[in-house]
Amino acid sequence: MTPAPSSPDDPVFAERYRAMSSRDARFDGQFITGVHSTGIYCRPSCPAVTPKPGNVSFYLTAAAAHEAGLRACKRCLPDAVPGSPAWNIRDDLAARAMRLIGDGTVEREGVPGLANRLGYTPRHLTRVLVAEVGAGPLALARAHRAQTARVLLMSTDLPVADIAFAAGFGSVRQFNDTIAAVYERTPSALRAAARVRAGSRDRDTGTGTGTGTGTGTRISLLLPARAPFDGTGLLGFLGVRAIDGVERSTSAGYERTLRLPHGWATLQLAVAGTLEAPAVACTARLSSLADLAPFVSRVRRLCDLDADAQAIDRALADDPALAGSVHGTPGIRVPGSLDPEETLFRALLGQQVSVAAARTALGRLSAALGEPVPGVTATAPDTDTDTATATPQLLFPTAARIAEHGREVLRGPAARIDTIIRVAAALAAGDLVLDVGETRDDLQARLTALPGIGPWTAGYVAMRVLGSPDILLTSDLVLRQGADRLGLPATATDLAAHGSVWAPWRSYAGMHLWRAAGAPRPAGPAVHGENGSGRLR
Repeated sequence: MTPAPSSPDDPVFAERYRAMSSRDARFDGQFITGVHSTGIYCRPSCPAVTPKPGNVSFYLTAAAAHEAGLRACKRCLPDAVPGSPAWNIRDDLAARAMRLIGDGTVEREGVPGLANRLGYTPRHLTRVLVAEVGAGPLALARAHRAQTARVLLMSTDLPVADIAFAAGFGSVRQFNDTIAAVYERTPSALRAAARVRAGSRDRDTGTGTGTGTGTGTRISLLLPARAPFDGTGLLGFLGVRAIDGVERSTSAGYERTLRLPHGWATLQLAVAGTLEAPAVACTARLSSLADLAPFVSRVRRLCDLDADAQAIDRALADDPALAGSVHGTPGIRVPGSLDPEETLFRALLGQQVSVAAARTALGRLSAALGEPVPGVTATAPDTDTDTATATPQLLFPTAARIAEHGREVLRGPAARIDTIIRVAAALAAGDLVLDVGETRDDLQARLTALPGIGPWTAGYVAMRVLGSPDILLTSDLVLRQGADRLGLPATATDLAAHGSVWAPWRSYAGMHLWRAAGAPRPAGPAVHGENGSGRLR
């Protein structure tokens, strides 16, 4: 999809120009306004004087605007907004590439590595990205590095040289040149401007300072979401599934540990912002600052912050059976995944057992095979703040550890243990790969090809890992119970037929059905065989 032509007669241009003229914040991040008379690009809600149509072009990415010779607006900071929801909705090559670029693949593996992940040549990938989003992978990665650097400059006191290399630049000179080209300011000027804004009114930069220690660098960020945002429900979903030692729910929010490409991290999440401008407050400690970009990308995906909540709610509320739930819980989100392999193991260990039993099994596995986080000491639960478990201090076990020692720890049916060990061995050997660059069909096909994994597990993992918005798990017993409570068909076949009207937002409809059932967690399929001999509760 190329930038809309600068012609009021074009319907796409006309729609975007109306949104920009009304300063509609709903479109922030969905497209960028390039103003050629001033040489800048802005978010649609920028309060500046509305430019004439003949001076305007619209772009899908900041990189495309950079390629057109434009620089970022100093007033509205157009990259300090939620990202485009299109990369989760779409499952084509461009969308898959955008997800991997956001996760830092180009910085770690280069353009050849990105192309190899996607199964195409670098030349073909570049051609597709230029045609679809207006910039090639190198330009997109450069824009991503600039945004990461801006966040570090404005939210930490780290030395500029450290920030340059942490953001992925090859040299301080390259870093300085890029910041000047994109923001028309030096790095020190960007940092000075942030300090002038005492208390930081920028929605995606930190209110505190980043500090480096022997046990990682602490950074505080505010990650913006599109309104409406059911942040409390989202963190509640994560909290009731918290694995002792790895994560916990507190009265303030949600905490956990996680692995990143260059090391470990800890995070704390809490709902922040306002109803009109919601956000998630994120405090993190990173063992390597090179992981900041993938960390932010994964937290945004975990919290589904880029979803077009108004469009989703409007579509689902058209069904009278869902309208009450949508109005009662506006902005419901589909929780994502910080670690695809962990998500798969959680789904497999949760088969045929209660919530408490699943958490016990996962906690036992983590305690036996998980790796301690350096410098983090477990503390007793704080009952005064309703903290249910001790401070997270373990990393979830790797697939290699589970493959080697899992049988010594796992309990339950032999067939389920065999499946878990088989999956762990495939992941450890690289025969099974789970990442955001997959297509939904390919991921589900690879999973169901493994004995012991059925359609429900594959669909659930695809929904969480890829953020696929259009998966309705009709084989799920509790989901059907929720449908029945809302007056919807309670059989899998009839519910699937009725649910076709919810496309392309069936994953969000499923979240409403689970909530209607009052279930503490999704239930598994009521089927027999290797995918489970009973329902998952």
